[in-house]
Amino acid sequence: MTCRQAVNVWKRTKFMLNLDRLYRARFSDADVAAKERVWQALCAGFFQRYIKKTDTLLEVACGYGEFIRHINAGKKIALDINPESEKFIPPDVEFHLGTATDLSFLPDSGVDVCFVSNFFEHLPSKDVMDDFLGDVYRVLRPGGMLMAMQPNIKYAPGDYWDFYDHFIPLTHLSCAEAFQKCGFEVAELIGRFMPFSTRSALPKHPFLVKLYLAFPPVWRILGRQFFIAGKKPAQPDGTNSDQ
Repeated sequence: MTCRQAVNVWKRTKFMLNLDRLYRARFSDADVAAKERVWQALCAGFFQRYIKKTDTLLEVACGYGEFIRHINAGKKIALDINPESEKFIPPDVEFHLGTATDLSFLPDSGVDVCFVSNFFEHLPSKDVMDDFLGDVYRVLRPGGMLMAMQPNIKYAPGDYWDFYDHFIPLTHLSCAEAFQKCGFEVAELIGRFMPFSTRSALPKHPFLVKLYLAFPPVWRILGRQFFIAGKKPAQPDGTNSDQ
């Protein structure tokens, strides 16, 4: 190992330790339990419709696994830079510890659906976001989908900056442009979807979350996160496979 490589490893280790410390301070046990209930309802009531039970699913920046534990897929792959994440990931999920901006461990066109939540705002620049979107585009099969749920700075201009690790300001419209710039077709875009965080006014009981999801007019009042689904175009002959 060269001196530069050793320094990079040290910096990476220090960053991961600091990230773990930050998240421990940010999320109490009660917050983690509330997020678990909300995500269980979100997966059953909204996200599962986009994912077949035979799909290969990749979740980037999986956190404590609230999404990937509650979604059904043929194969599930999770990636996070926080070493604490692995403790929460069930054995049926293939977990990778590493930076979200390096998907080199995945082959071209090997994933059906990629999911990220509250992730883009943590990237250090839009150039890095472009690189990430390009890498996801590479690993998705033709016809594959990238789904993201993100805080919308258009509807949370103050709260957006209350988190030390937020860097990129995004609205649903600017994110749609980023997707299109990298070759995705925007299949669905909801500017006001979920409240800003699990500490917001959204009821935490799964039944009440289910009711919220079933009544989109309420989203236009409480929603301060957006949802976007971008599709990798099918092959020129109109097929969605690599044949």
